Amino acid sequence: MTPKDVIKFAKEQDIKMIDLRFIDLPGMWQHFSIPTDQLTEETFEEGLGFDGSSLRGWKGINESDMLVIPDPTTARIDPFYEVPTLVLICDIAQPDTLAPYARDPRQIAKKAINYLKSTGIADTAFFGPEAEFFIFDDVRYEQNSAGGFYQIDSDEATWNTGRHEGGNNLGYKPRHKEGYFPTLPTDGLHDIRTEMCLELQKIGITVERQHHEVSTAGQGEIGIRFNTLLKMADDLMWFKYIVKNVARRHNKTVTFMPKPIFGDNGSGMHTHMSLWKDNEPLFAGDKYAGLSQMGLHYIGGILQHAQSNCAFTNPSTNSYKRLVPGFEAPVKLAYSYRNRSAAVRIPNSGPNPKAKRMEFRTPDPSSNPYLAFAALLMAGIDGVLNKKEPGDPLEKDIYGLSPQEAAGIPSVPATLDESLECLRKSHEYLLKGDVFSKEMVEAWIGYKYDTEIRPLQQRPAPYEFHLYYDV
Repeated sequence: MTPKDVIKFAKEQDIKMIDLRFIDLPGMWQHFSIPTDQLTEETFEEGLGFDGSSLRGWKGINESDMLVIPDPTTARIDPFYEVPTLVLICDIAQPDTLAPYARDPRQIAKKAINYLKSTGIADTAFFGPEAEFFIFDDVRYEQNSAGGFYQIDSDEATWNTGRHEGGNNLGYKPRHKEGYFPTLPTDGLHDIRTEMCLELQKIGITVERQHHEVSTAGQGEIGIRFNTLLKMADDLMWFKYIVKNVARRHNKTVTFMPKPIFGDNGSGMHTHMSLWKDNEPLFAGDKYAGLSQMGLHYIGGILQHAQSNCAFTNPSTNSYKRLVPGFEAPVKLAYSYRNRSAAVRIPNSGPNPKAKRMEFRTPDPSSNPYLAFAALLMAGIDGVLNKKEPGDPLEKDIYGLSPQEAAGIPSVPATLDESLECLRKSHEYLLKGDVFSKEMVEAWIGYKYDTEIRPLQQRPAPYEFHLYYDV
C-alpha cells in the first residue's frame, strides 16, 4: 500500500485506532496508538515524535527525542484488539535530520539489503526461519535477595504421568525426546496450533505446516513460507505475537526461550537462506549437493563468522543451555548434505533450482530477527566477495564422532560472553556499507554484559545449593 491507500483502507474498514510498532534492541515489539484521524499522508514522511529514553539499549534521557516513521507496506489489522485497529510497523529516525537511527534493528536490516545490492552479487536475499516454541499451562519465577526459583508446568508433560488430575489422569503425555509427530490424544495441543495457523493466514502470512516438536511439555512448530529479509523479519515478529496471544486466549502461555526444560530438546530457529538476482536463483549449480560456487562461498562466510554471529543469532545466556551435544542442536561448525548434525545443512530440495538453499541450524528464536538476519547476510556476502571456501563437507553423524575426531572441528562458543568476545575481536565484516556501526556493536556488547551476563553471574542458582550447600 501507499500512504494514500492505507488511509483509504482504514476508512473502508472502519478502523478506530492506528497502532505504531517498532522493535527495541533486544528484539521485543514496542508500540503506541493514535486515533485514525491523526494519521495523514505527511505522517509517513515526517514521522511522529516520541521519547526513546526508556527503551532497552537505546539513547539516554539527555538525547531521547526520536521519530517513528510508519512503513505503509506493513499495514495489517490486529486480530486481538477489541477496538478495530490497524498496525503499522515503523522505522526509527533522528528528529533533526530524518537520518536512520543507528541502533534501530529494522534500519540495520534495510541497510544490509542495500549493501547486498551495491555489491552486484544479488538483489534479493530470501530467509526462511523455523522458530520453535513451547506451550505451557503455568509458569512461575522469582528472584530476590533471599531466594530464587522457576517452575513450569504442562498438562502434557511426561513428569506429570503420576499427578492426581481430579482422579482422571489419562496418561497421554509425550516422553522425553518422543514428542515428534504424535496424533491425538497424545498431541493435545493440535487445535490450538491450528488456530494459530488460521490467525496467521488471516493477516496474509502463508502457513506451510504445523506439528508437535520433539520435546515433551507442549513443544510445537509452525512452518511459515520464506520471504525477503526485511519482510521475513516483520513476519517473524507477527508470528511470535500471534502465537503468544492465541495461547493466551486459551489461558496458556508460550515461550520462545531456547532451553526452558532440563533434559529435553530446546527450541531452535533453523534458518534457510538463498540469494537471487533478476528473479533467478544463484545457489543452484553443479558443485557439492547441487550448489553453485557462490552457494559454497556463502556457506564459507557463514562458517567463518559463525562464532561472532552467535552474539546475534544466539543472544541469550539461555541459548547456550541448548547448544550442548546430545539434543540435536548443532555445535560443530561443519556443513553437509541432508545431515542434521552439522551446523550448516544443504537440504535435499529436489531438482527445482529455485528451491536450492542452505540451512544454518545454530540460531534460536530468542534472537532479534532484524539483527540476526542482517548479520548472517553480511557473513555470507563476505564469504562470496572473498571467495571463502568452506572446506570439505562432513557427512558423518557428528554426534557419534570420537573425541579425537570431534576435537578437530571448530565449535560454536560455549557461553554468551564467549560469543560476545568473538564479536568484539571480529566484526569488521559487519561494518561494511555502514550496515552495523562500531558504536552499535559496542552498545550491543555493553548491553548484554550489563543487563544479562553480570547480573546472572552475581546470583546463586538453585542447583548450586544442591552442589555446595554442605561444603
